[in-house]
Order: sequence, then C-alpha cells, then structure tokens
Amino acid sequence: MLMKEVELRGSPSHSMILVNCFQLLYVADALWNEEAVLTTMDIVHDGFGFMLVFGDLAWVPFTYSLQASFLVVHPQTLSLLEAAVIVALNGAGYYIFRKSNSQKNQFRRDPTHPSVSGLETIATATGKRLLVSGWWGLVRHPNYLGDLLMALAWSLPCGFAHLLPYFYVIYFTILLIHREARDERQCRAKYGLAWDTYCRRVPYRIFPYIY
Repeated sequence: MLMKEVELRGSPSHSMILVNCFQLLYVADALWNEEAVLTTMDIVHDGFGFMLVFGDLAWVPFTYSLQASFLVVHPQTLSLLEAAVIVALNGAGYYIFRKSNSQKNQFRRDPTHPSVSGLETIATATGKRLLVSGWWGLVRHPNYLGDLLMALAWSLPCGFAHLLPYFYVIYFTILLIHREARDERQCRAKYGLAWDTYCRRVPYRIFPYIY
C-alpha cells in the first residue's frame, strides 16, 4: 500500500510512513520476543482452533491493514507537530506494552532474577505467586493498556473524517475487554481467595482510575 501511494503520488505521505513504521515495529517485536507467545492466553488456554486460524490468516491481515488501505484512497497531510504527538503516543504505548510483558515473562522464567526479585507478590494455593507491584501493580493488564495506545496511534494518522480507520482500535478495545473478562473468570477459578486479595490490591483492570 505504501508502494501504491508512491505509484499514485510520487512519494509516500507522512501518514503512510508512520502507519508502516508503527506496524513494522509491532511485527519485529513479536518476532524478537517470540518465546513469550508460548505463555499467552491464546496458547495456554484457547489452544489451536478456528478462532486462532481464522484470526491469524484472515481477520488480522485484512483488518489491521485498514489504515494503510484507507490512506491510499484518502491521503492525509500531517504537520510535524501532529506527527510528533502521534509518534510519542505510539512510543508510550510500546514502552508500556514491552516493559510490562518483559517483566511478566522474566518473573515466570526466574522469580529470583535481580530485575524482578524485589517485586511484591501474593502467594496462592497453587504454589504460584501473583505480582502486585511494578507494572502489574498499576493495573491487572498493563500490556493491554500499551496495546490500545498503540492501536490509537495507528489510526490517528488517518485524520477524523471517516470512522473506518478507527475500526481497529474500536474492535480491539472490545476484544481486550472481553478477553480480560475471560481471564478474570479463569484466574478466579484457579487462584480462589488469593485472586480476590489481588483484585483488592489492584482494583483497575486496564485503564488506571477508569476501568
């Protein structure tokens, strides 16, 4: 789609470059941290079935690319200030997403590692411990918060004239709220009273002081 814009207009717009760079960063991060996928809800609980197959092979390629597709037909002009604000938003989202996921993965691999050994935890009847400090003491799913900030940053380069580029961030918000609710049920069944204690310590699910 970037090359199509070059073909039509001679060069890619700032909006198209931002969308491509943001998504390239997201893909590169997933590949670089591929081992962490094995501990995600998709693999641990949902398993390999229609949702994962259809999602990865059809839904993701055709919906996550809506912004770039929109920009080919509806070019947008961004000022340097607007571009800088959008880059900062994506950077903040990525920082939260990567730092929180890395902290969780490190704790799962080696709770005695210096980077996580000082974090406060709650013991559970299963023998596992729940993090109640660091990123996971801020909200129960800080990685979702980072993901949603990035999703918004992917859509903002398309302007506000049409709802279509914002389909992704709207859909993704609904998806993650539903996913969080499923995770909540599974954790309550698994950890029992320890989960109730955790929820009192970390009352917000995704958005601090909001939800």
